[in-house]
Amino acid sequence: MHEPLAVAPLVSRDDGTPYSPRHDNIYHSVAGALAQARHVFLNGNGFPERWREKRRLIVLEMGFGMGINFLATWAAWRDDPRRVKAIEFVSIEKHPFSAGDLRRAHAAIIDDQSISPLAGALALTFAFGDATTLLPHLSERGLSADAIYLDGFAPAKNSDMWTPALFATLAGMTSDDATFATYTSAGDVKRALLQNGFEYRKVAGFGGKRAMLVGKRSRSQTVNAS
Repeated sequence: MHEPLAVAPLVSRDDGTPYSPRHDNIYHSVAGALAQARHVFLNGNGFPERWREKRRLIVLEMGFGMGINFLATWAAWRDDPRRVKAIEFVSIEKHPFSAGDLRRAHAAIIDDQSISPLAGALALTFAFGDATTLLPHLSERGLSADAIYLDGFAPAKNSDMWTPALFATLAGMTSDDATFATYTSAGDVKRALLQNGFEYRKVAGFGGKRAMLVGKRSRSQTVNAS
């Protein structure tokens, strides 16, 4: 039997930043949710330039959260006259917000009037549940991601989203030129990436964070972590 979904409560810190009591972590930097999404995930995956090279693009997001990464991606694609013809966005989330709380969160967070209407029509594929269970099912159905958004809270706060087994599954469901980006630069994540066929590099983080990771699927069949 499938376990019932445990929704995420809408909680904010004193500075207004959305916060997860379950994971003792924030959903985005106080410096701005949309700005963080653009810096970490769009720029980190080389968008919009990379999608201009394709006829179709599949994005796999590990952790939907409040949907800000998706909205930022959709808006950037919509506004690009040289955009790829179609983007398929697949997002995994174990603890989603209720529809009402999500609407309230967007009203408080989204300060870009060109993006606000998109929040009322979330056009994407949701996979609700545990990533370790859902990813193999998506792989069996032929999902091959061109870009991965690794956004499952900090590894120290939500270790289940950063296991070597999970990265091994991801490696088997990516296109040959797949890229990834993540807010974290934790050592365990770097080792798991290398051990499962991804190359990474550290770049400047967002909102005062010193570093984050971006990278791509390695062309080498065997990569040893150092």
